[in-house]
Amino acid sequence: MTLETWLIYLVATLGLSLTPGPNSLLALTHGAIHGPTRTLKTIAGGAVGFACVIALSMFGIASLLTLAEELLLVMKIVGGLYLVWLGIQVWRSPAPGQPGMTSDGVCGWNMARQGFLAALSNPKVILFFGAFLPQFINPNNDLWVQFLIMMLTFVLIECLVELFIAGFAKGVSNWLGRCGKRFNQVCGSLFVLIGVGLPLSS
Repeated sequence: MTLETWLIYLVATLGLSLTPGPNSLLALTHGAIHGPTRTLKTIAGGAVGFACVIALSMFGIASLLTLAEELLLVMKIVGGLYLVWLGIQVWRSPAPGQPGMTSDGVCGWNMARQGFLAALSNPKVILFFGAFLPQFINPNNDLWVQFLIMMLTFVLIECLVELFIAGFAKGVSNWLGRCGKRFNQVCGSLFVLIGVGLPLSS
């Protein structure tokens, strides 16, 4: 991969990371409720999830999902149900500015797990990476090195964007706190809408 190709990929990755999705919404809600430091656990879980998605794309799972419509539908339903469940959890979370869970260890694990599963919950992400990544691959160079560079680049950019979102949410948490549970309800409703719409999407 040449420097010019990597720079183009970097810009494309930044644009993709800035596109609203479950993980950025999760970073927003966790940042407002728990603060950016604890939200690092959510972001780390999402980073692992996205690395797995890119690895699945690399192994040709995207092509399999394109051919097997029934399998894709099952994955959409499962992913949609998880996003609906996540929306309910966000709805029931403490409002920004109020005390969160009492156990930091359990909360941290739950946050990381939510970030990981949010990254994996949308099979369309696998299909997207399956079509997106090959555009930047040079078949004459080492494929594994190129995939590793692209995976690390995307994960790093995604983590920085989500950390920025979490920091922004924390910065306005006092204002969000005055909104009470309405902030959680709006974000939770968005998760539910995404989850319900996922199996219906083409």
